[in-house]
Amino acid sequence: MDVSLLDRSRVRAGEPDGQALHHTAARAVRADELGFHRFWVAEHHAVPGIASGSPAVLLAAIGQVTSRIRLGSGGVMLPQHQPLVVAEQFRMLEALFPDRIDLGVGASLGFTGAVRRALRREQASSEEIDEEIRELLRFLRDEEAITARPRTSEVPVHVLASRSGIERAARLGLPVVVGGPMVHDEQLPALLAEYRASFRGEHPHVMLSVDVFAGPTAARARELALPEAWAMAMTRRTGEFRPLEPVDQILARSWPDRVRERIEKHLDGVFLGTEADVTTRLAALVDATGADEILASTSTFDTTALADLDAALFRAAHGAASDRRDEADRDAAGVSSLS
Repeated sequence: MDVSLLDRSRVRAGEPDGQALHHTAARAVRADELGFHRFWVAEHHAVPGIASGSPAVLLAAIGQVTSRIRLGSGGVMLPQHQPLVVAEQFRMLEALFPDRIDLGVGASLGFTGAVRRALRREQASSEEIDEEIRELLRFLRDEEAITARPRTSEVPVHVLASRSGIERAARLGLPVVVGGPMVHDEQLPALLAEYRASFRGEHPHVMLSVDVFAGPTAARARELALPEAWAMAMTRRTGEFRPLEPVDQILARSWPDRVRERIEKHLDGVFLGTEADVTTRLAALVDATGADEILASTSTFDTTALADLDAALFRAAHGAASDRRDEADRDAAGVSSLS
């Protein structure tokens, strides 16, 4: 089982927005050294707590300071871009960093009406999105009347998926990335089974995006999950997505009942605990869904603690993979003894 990271360049209280990009690049270097499979960055427009609005630009900077890890977008908001321009951007990245570039595409139009108006597109049907992905694939495969330059080997395309997006990925024969509440949907195993059964291609691939906090203790893991949970809860209250705040400041605040409920709900959807706890939960998730890869979208205020979380995640994920291999070996041994 491969394990990868998605970093959204979260802004931290007391720091300029640009510092978040330097934190992202430093995290990518550590991920490269640890052995993570991929490092992806996000595209969010006019969101106060997120500094990454241009994945291709950020990936070009990260490519210069890493050497092995695959780099990609999680993901490009394709309805707000011309497919030719996206193909050119990611072919340029592929030319600079051969065999290391992924292109994750999403169907988002932007979080608010003001953002959608600024991006010049406020609606897109499922059929339109399908066709724009097909056009993008044609450019990447040199099947259009004009050629996206520079010409390179093909850049892998992944579909970031909601429920309808899983069906889209199957129709188009593309790897699928599932995150958010869908990961905890009891219907997800059946939806992924249908994805594989209806897949129009050779190699279906499922990546699950989850928040993972493997701490030295379960209590510490929970503390480190608080900055993101607090930001999400306050967003619902104020309408503004805030920068991450230090854990001690959050604990010192008064929590209205409704905010506390939102925080607890957020934490219920997070994989947190000791490394052993996280290993068990990841193994169960992979067993239930048949996922090929985990894409961790973990974030916290303390960047030193985040580095420790990433190292613990890598150990936990590989522990989960080892547990699954051991179980498979035991099953095989049992079958052999019966025969």
